Amino acid sequence: MTLFNYKNILVCVDGEQFSYDTFNQACTFALEQDAKLYITTIVDPKPYASMVRFDSKIMQRVEQRASESLQAYKQSAEEKGIADAETILEVGTPKVRITRHIVPDYNIDLIMAGETRGRKPERVMTGSISKGIAKRATCDVILVKSSGEMVAKV
Repeated sequence: MTLFNYKNILVCVDGEQFSYDTFNQACTFALEQDAKLYITTIVDPKPYASMVRFDSKIMQRVEQRASESLQAYKQSAEEKGIADAETILEVGTPKVRITRHIVPDYNIDLIMAGETRGRKPERVMTGSISKGIAKRATCDVILVKSSGEMVAKV
């Protein structure tokens, strides 16, 4: 039983297996709280910038795959009994788009994200996306470790 009463929960997902664990925990929270569940993927265009010169439609395909993935997550949420689920697909820097745009635009009061994302060299250069979200967020944040342990920033 949680002490907080969340109304709008945002879960950050991508194509990694780790996202499904975080997603499942977010669904449980949404059901317990009778909250609206927002499922988001932010497509970061930086990794594709050099490829655009050779394939001008690569971003369209990446966004299409992300959209299809989000719809699968939404369907899964509905199958778990969540009637009020919405998907959000945006392009940009994930920690910025989430904290500066999605949180205020959708009145998010809890963000759930997987703690480790990306390959180790990327994390060294850019920092963990989820830790960046936790640092910048104006709402509560729960980071889900790969072990399933939850670390809260309230």
